[in-house]
Amino acid sequence: MATEIPNIIVGVDTHSDTLYVAIIDDHGKHLAAEEFLAAGSGYRNVLAVITHFGLVIGVGVEGTGSYGAELSRVLRTAGLPVHEVNRPNRQARRLRGKSDPLDAYQAAESVLAERGISTPKTKDGPVECLRVLRAARSSAMKARTISINQIKGILVSAPEHVRSRFRALRSAQLILALERSRPVGNLTDPGTATALTLKKLAARYQFLEREILDTDKALAEILRDSAPLLRDVPGVGIEVASQLLVTVGDNPERIATEAQFAALVGVAPIPASSGKTSRHRLSRGGDRVSISPAGGHRY
Repeated sequence: MATEIPNIIVGVDTHSDTLYVAIIDDHGKHLAAEEFLAAGSGYRNVLAVITHFGLVIGVGVEGTGSYGAELSRVLRTAGLPVHEVNRPNRQARRLRGKSDPLDAYQAAESVLAERGISTPKTKDGPVECLRVLRAARSSAMKARTISINQIKGILVSAPEHVRSRFRALRSAQLILALERSRPVGNLTDPGTATALTLKKLAARYQFLEREILDTDKALAEILRDSAPLLRDVPGVGIEVASQLLVTVGDNPERIATEAQFAALVGVAPIPASSGKTSRHRLSRGGDRVSISPAGGHRY
């Protein structure tokens, strides 16, 4: 008589250098727990070990968007169902303790109970390209803002013969004038040191401006190939379109209802009633990133 292949559920506690994997059966019995390297060979070993125990009906991974991203890709490529698992709550940790095996078993038990799990973003398509480009663009924009603020701050207390040359100029004209300036003199003189610093900051601002424009071109190219109709919507430019796609992810089918989308973008109403008070509050979860650089739109 053929032996029936058991169904198993896997939980993974992820770290920068290691992964702790725990395996339970579909009745919650603990079967095994083992540590692996968070590297290519370790991911392959995880796959070999868990499939050896039986038919994998679910894998719960902590941090599918960070330390567990590559393991999630490997498991999905092998056809295994991967779930994002929330970190154990503090009350449970106080009662049961904290260790890598305990966290891994709790991740597996969350999948078994269908509690505190969600479908992770796949991070393997054009939206992931948008995300990494936007990360570079965001830091460049912050650095550009710091540069212009430093320029204006230095000009406030600059020697009069330096300040008077640029006092009437607006930001764009000021940057060009400072970049084209040719400070000369002894660096021990405050006026010379100030003029040289302003020129360097203006050159930095211009470099960052070119970097942002180049990134916008790359974003526009990806949007043209992957979501050509999105930018036809009134008010949706490169910034808004790329942010919306990054928020939704490469696998939008995981968001099946309007309520799920509302929860994703942090605008879902949450019950907050008590006693005679009946009210709702706005969800504090979700991705409520400012879409416009000025923070004019929030989703």
